[in-house]
Amino acid sequence: MKRFLFILVIASLLLAGCGGAKTPAAGNQPVASSAPAVSTAPTEISMMMWGDPAELDVWNQIVADFHQANPNITVKVEVSDWDSYWTKLKTLLSAGTPPDVFAMDAPLYLDYQSRGVLLNLQPYLDKNPDMLNGVYPQTLEAYKTPDGMYGLPRDFQTIVLFYNKDMFDAAGVAYPTADWTYDDLRAAAKKLTKIGADGKVTQFGYSLDLWDFEPGMSEIIWSYGGDLINAEHTKTLVGAPKAREAFQFLHDMMFVDKSIPDTNTASEYGGDPFLAGVSAMTAFGHWVVPGYTDAKFNWDIAPMPNGPSGRATSVNSAGFVVGKASKNPDAAFEFLKYVLSEPAQTRLAELGFACPVLKSVAESDAFLKQKTQINQKIFLDSLAFAHMKPVFKGYDEWSSTIGDGMAPVWTGEAELGPTLDTVVPAADEVLANNQ
Repeated sequence: MKRFLFILVIASLLLAGCGGAKTPAAGNQPVASSAPAVSTAPTEISMMMWGDPAELDVWNQIVADFHQANPNITVKVEVSDWDSYWTKLKTLLSAGTPPDVFAMDAPLYLDYQSRGVLLNLQPYLDKNPDMLNGVYPQTLEAYKTPDGMYGLPRDFQTIVLFYNKDMFDAAGVAYPTADWTYDDLRAAAKKLTKIGADGKVTQFGYSLDLWDFEPGMSEIIWSYGGDLINAEHTKTLVGAPKAREAFQFLHDMMFVDKSIPDTNTASEYGGDPFLAGVSAMTAFGHWVVPGYTDAKFNWDIAPMPNGPSGRATSVNSAGFVVGKASKNPDAAFEFLKYVLSEPAQTRLAELGFACPVLKSVAESDAFLKQKTQINQKIFLDSLAFAHMKPVFKGYDEWSSTIGDGMAPVWTGEAELGPTLDTVVPAADEVLANNQ
């Protein structure tokens, strides 16, 4: 999956290679845990994930805390950038030498589970019946299969509306509220758009990722009563009438109102006109918050607007799985169990890239009172109207087929309707090949 903004947020950082942790990072004390230590011979397990240096530091702390609670288990952590991670993971799996524990993006989960390379965690969960108590149920759905759960979430993302308070104030436009509709968003975006005498837009009212459905497009499609795919994952629905209405709405904002930059223009601002200070609103998940913290303008968040069929957002999670070929599955599961504990979830909350899946931590000051002074609770409240980002075999190829196929529409090089007529059958062919 091309998580465009994930790459954008970390692009200025030197991506980490690998590191192990047996003691806390300097200046950090281990978080005490009431969980009993596992009685086992000294064991080392490997854990691999995507991320950046800040995430590596926090995971080293979590690993050190885990090691204190389980002295006989040492975890070696390896962190790579997004693209490198998946390339290396596929190589290791092909060689039959996967990491004991590795990160999983929920939409890609069934691609790996269907290959038989993941350990079924259900027997372990059956022996720990209280382990998932307090975990947001919406975050567990992606990992359920008829045979049980082969993965567990570690955090989640809901999509919300970000807005530049300084631009709103300068234009005399009221801030977005929970009562906003997409018509309100469009009207405000028009007022916030500035066009020079030469016809060049110098400030846009709204911007969004027009390749990946998750941040912005799926929300409006659902709000218009449409959907992305049917429940059986056999038919692409983005060309159905309600979805077309939603696409047309965005298309009109871009080419009639000129309040949304086309993708060529957006690329001139590093792919994120909002962060560049030339867009008044955007739609993203919590992963952009750390990168937005040092923005040179005042900003805040609001729920996604209401559409003709109500309000909608998406929920997606990153999680962990255990390699079926792991030689230390018991120790690997103990680490997963620790990741869902309050101490570990508190560490993750303080990192600020995502929302904790453990409700007690998400609703605590560790998450709600972070460095960035915004109403973090909006991310949690959005679960009430969230749709799960689709999870099915072939997701990556399917989403790439649509994203690449629709790209000429968002540069102004192709018409919306005829392009959808071509893209949908191509996407359906991907689904047929992955049944």
